[in-house]
Amino acid sequence: MGITRKWSSKKQRAIEILIRLKRLYPEATCTLNYETPVQLLVATILSAQCTDERVNQVTPELFRQFPDADALASAELEVLENLVRPTGFYRNKAKNIQAACRMIVADFDSQVPKRLEDLVKLPGVARKTANVVLAHAYGINAGVTVDTHVKRLTKLLGLTDNIDPVKIERDLIRLLPQEDWENWSIRLIYHGREICKARKPLCYACVLADVCPSAEISKLTP
Repeated sequence: MGITRKWSSKKQRAIEILIRLKRLYPEATCTLNYETPVQLLVATILSAQCTDERVNQVTPELFRQFPDADALASAELEVLENLVRPTGFYRNKAKNIQAACRMIVADFDSQVPKRLEDLVKLPGVARKTANVVLAHAYGINAGVTVDTHVKRLTKLLGLTDNIDPVKIERDLIRLLPQEDWENWSIRLIYHGREICKARKPLCYACVLADVCPSAEISKLTP
């Protein structure tokens, strides 16, 4: 049973949610470790179906041996597979990383492109990965990153009825100013990890409880 305050529009409610999340997580940023755009691209590919913590355990040695697109493009595939094995789906991830880096070397002068339409042409790179790279490596808000946390919380907050990430992104783009697209995503990710957990949401500790139609009265006390 929701306990939502009355807001005149979804847009106003989305902005109120964003204000509160900015206040709660003022230093929120990408939790993947990287030094260059290509390293962020690789780390983001590895993060699929894997925690950022686990990825951060794997990438130091990976980037020590293969620090840039040229090195990754010419690496032995079996070596890459062994290095990324702990992240799961390692054969597919290694193949995509190498293929993406070969395209970056051949078509983009060894530099990760700065346009969404170019990034999504790379093997293993969909809109989520492209949005992460553009926002955090280049400071470009080209779209809204929709990962599992953003998808789940945006639905719970009553800001979308869609389940398809592309459609959810489209809904959020209509509600949020462009300069805050990634601010929304990164803070919702933090909130999904810390408070609005999938198995046991801590509604009693949530700063969004009075604007969330999914907040459960039974969970408003510890």
